[in-house]
Amino acid sequence: MPKRGLDLLLAGLGLLLLAPLFLLIALAIKLDSSGPVFFRQQRVGRFGVPFRIHKFRTMQHSPQAAGPQITIGADARITRVGALLRATKLDELPQLIDVLSGSMSLVGPRPEVPRYVALYPAALRDKVLSVRPGITDPASIEFRDESALLAHAADPEREYVERILPRKLQLAADYVDRASLATDLAVMMRTLRALFA
Repeated sequence: MPKRGLDLLLAGLGLLLLAPLFLLIALAIKLDSSGPVFFRQQRVGRFGVPFRIHKFRTMQHSPQAAGPQITIGADARITRVGALLRATKLDELPQLIDVLSGSMSLVGPRPEVPRYVALYPAALRDKVLSVRPGITDPASIEFRDESALLAHAADPEREYVERILPRKLQLAADYVDRASLATDLAVMMRTLRALFA
């Protein structure tokens, strides 16, 4: 299929070309704080099948701590290197591994943790989970500064569940309705423009 072929081609090339950058980031993470280079977390994938997403670790490694699953503003758990990785979205690069494995696509609805997927309305849930989740999508662009938005909310968890999540779901459903190779390429270009703006 054209979409899967493009995913494999670009993810493979990306991992190959970005290998030196991966090594530099890994070294910076290890020098900055103790713990693993990668952060892995269970997310809900296509057809509701769970998988473990890869990111560069941006927070202090505390296996016993159970902090909130959303990041709010200047979260005290974020490391110095982690703050830079988050600001530039470089922490998302290891998801190219998930694209190669077939758990994700380059473009598709962002995968959520099971806790929030349980809140999806049934009709939207089936639609949004009918495609592979992606590294980027229209909601990722619209809510690029999500943690800053949540920092200004009186109740960040409630703000996310009642305002942000429904909007993300609607954008995801709209994407599924008109998904094509052309729309994927357009989302990729918009993502690059947002990153370099």
